[in-house]
Amino acid sequence: MNNDDIVIVSGVRTPFSKLDSAMAAVPSIDLAVIVMKEVIRRVGVKPEEVDEFNYGSCMPGEIALDGGVPARQIGILAGFPPELMSVSIDRACCSSLTAVRQGIASIRCGDADIVIAGGADNMPRVPRIVPDLRTGVRLGNIVMIDPLFALGPPRFSPVARDAGEVAVENGVTREMQDAWAVRSQELYAKAAAEGLFKEELIPVVIPQKKGDPIVIDRDEAPRKTSMEALARLNPVYGSPTVTAGNAPPLSAGASAVLIMTRKKAKEKGLKPLATIVASVGCAMDPYRMSEIPAFSIEKAFKKTGMNVDQMDMIEINEAFAAVTLTSTKLLAKGDAKKWEEIKAKTNIHGGAIALGHPVSASAARITMHLAYELQRRGGGYGLGAICGGLSMGEAIILKV
Repeated sequence: MNNDDIVIVSGVRTPFSKLDSAMAAVPSIDLAVIVMKEVIRRVGVKPEEVDEFNYGSCMPGEIALDGGVPARQIGILAGFPPELMSVSIDRACCSSLTAVRQGIASIRCGDADIVIAGGADNMPRVPRIVPDLRTGVRLGNIVMIDPLFALGPPRFSPVARDAGEVAVENGVTREMQDAWAVRSQELYAKAAAEGLFKEELIPVVIPQKKGDPIVIDRDEAPRKTSMEALARLNPVYGSPTVTAGNAPPLSAGASAVLIMTRKKAKEKGLKPLATIVASVGCAMDPYRMSEIPAFSIEKAFKKTGMNVDQMDMIEINEAFAAVTLTSTKLLAKGDAKKWEEIKAKTNIHGGAIALGHPVSASAARITMHLAYELQRRGGGYGLGAICGGLSMGEAIILKV
């Protein structure tokens, strides 16, 4: 242990919603305010002690409903001093781990001592867009654009198609992906029944004009399914394998972690949840999103001299089952037995297919889940990785 180590001292998230939840009406900015206040309250850090807030948000249409500059708004609304430095990040699903990595850089170069990193999105609240109205449409039909449809920039193919095609290239079949989706649902249900997500959750309380408020205190999207039920679903957006059943639901949610040096944690009498061994970003051919978590992980291994056998647990975000399975297979380097070993310690409590994927919140979610589970185990190494649209990636290695 070194006093200059960067450590996570607190981590919290809201429940992740389903599409038709009451949370659909709650701005992502308000969800982020909840976790930003709670992540410091849990460890007794005062707002004025936080030097920087890095915040991921990649649904600009939803943010536009509230005027933009989300990180700045959140800091002020959460009661932090107006002098708080903040930055809003859009690196797709990678955003909240990019926020962590930028926080590490600020601490390393002496610009900050204490940093909050997080992210939030409310996908159900994303509005449809009507282009050209500002300049006027004199004749003809008005076309509305749904930014959630196909979930990919219009100049590129849908990410579900890319993910499925690259999975098939790597020998990951539709049946494998459906089996992984069933596994995700079943493992999540078991873990939730055992209370394994309680430490990371804070409820969302939604006041009502009449009657008691609505309290959402658990992830809303998990559901029972089967291989037979999933087999009946048609692929989406031209994908050969990706369906609504082996992909995550569209969700709302927020997450945040609090980082500082080990020295600062000692000064404040705080016990670290985890030490950040490495945090790396990566990018590659935009078509190959299913492979980018593996490439990000290999970059982290190269940086640290570590390998997959040293990892006690792994979280690879289930943007689609295709992504998690393709990347774990690449990590196995053609060894079928090794692939089974890697899969066995990956997403052991289920993943985004079950609990949801409010895009910018997911990377911090998998990070805190690694930390909390390794704490329960009494220590070990945890590996987290996530893909982002057009093949961006992040990976993090934690030690507890």
